[in-house]
Amino acid sequence: MDALIMCGGRGTRLDTEAEKPLHEVAGRPMLDRVREALSTAETVDRVHLVTSPQAPRTARHVAETARDHESTVAAPGEGYVADLGRALHAARVTTPVLTVAADLPLLAADAVDTVGAHFAALDPEPGGPPPSLTVCVPTALKRVLGVSADTTRVHEGRELAPTGVNVVGAVAGESDETDTAPEHDERLYVTYDARLAVNVNRLADVAVAERLAGGAR
Repeated sequence: MDALIMCGGRGTRLDTEAEKPLHEVAGRPMLDRVREALSTAETVDRVHLVTSPQAPRTARHVAETARDHESTVAAPGEGYVADLGRALHAARVTTPVLTVAADLPLLAADAVDTVGAHFAALDPEPGGPPPSLTVCVPTALKRVLGVSADTTRVHEGRELAPTGVNVVGAVAGESDETDTAPEHDERLYVTYDARLAVNVNRLADVAVAERLAGGAR
């Protein structure tokens, strides 16, 4: 399937000079770590890097380093949801599509393929659109690891945090680029994989990612 990397955010909470996607973990920009994971995943055929005016250095980096299987989708920089909606309606992007945030420096190909396998095993509702898959980790895992959990939800009595990895099965409003909502048949996949639990939003998260990435440079 196609994959989208959302890399248009400035990352003000990180409080560094570098734009968030270019912030280095274990000597490499987080964005490039995510790109490498997707490029070696069997699930992924093409990667679309979603840039925005909010992160111009990231956009230049992408333009200068794009590989044959990668393309760029320019988004307006109006926020994650709006930019994702624009990317989902881009002519070159086909669904189902894997969406990945650029702040997951520990992402690895086998973790991506596990998500792909869970999505492939889903059965759509009779007569309904293809389902979408939201990948979450228990918020308790983030606490144990010592990383931030800014967004949470409760499902079946458990507090969960989204990982920034999802599969969008179908998109509503094929001709309306302002419609950001996919047809809503959402399924959850809850994983204890620590590599999906470390989203870098603050400098303290960088320290955790550096420690866990030590053997994977």
